[in-house]
Formats: sequence, structure tokens, C-alpha cells
Amino acid sequence: MANKALAKRQKLTIRIEPSQKALKPRNYVALAAKQRVGGAHQKSVSGQRQELKRLLKTKLSEPEEK
Repeated sequence: MANKALAKRQKLTIRIEPSQKALKPRNYVALAAKQRVGGAHQKSVSGQRQELKRLLKTKLSEPEEK
């Protein structure tokens, strides 16, 4: 009798407890890239523009010293 519990595209996943050793990853390059935390290298153009607008507003709102 066929296994009717699993659909065609579902895969049976084996969950391991933290005390057990993890299985060897299939693609070690992708795993290493995923573990590195990457971020934006530079603010976007709109982010730079918004920052300049904020700085301008703070400069204009400051009282001038004489």
C-alpha cells in the first residue's frame, strides 16, 4: 500500500535534538555565506537625501550665535 500520509512534494524531515550531532550540510559554501552577517555597504540615494534634509532642518532650527 502506498504511503498516503505524505503528499507528492513533501519531504520527510528528521528533527534532531540540540544534544545530537547535526548532519553534514549539503552545500558548505552556501552555509558559510548564510552564517556571515551581511549588511548594506552604503546608504541608498534616498537615504542620503533624507539624512541631508534632517541635517538641514536641524541647522535651520538652531539659533545663530553672534
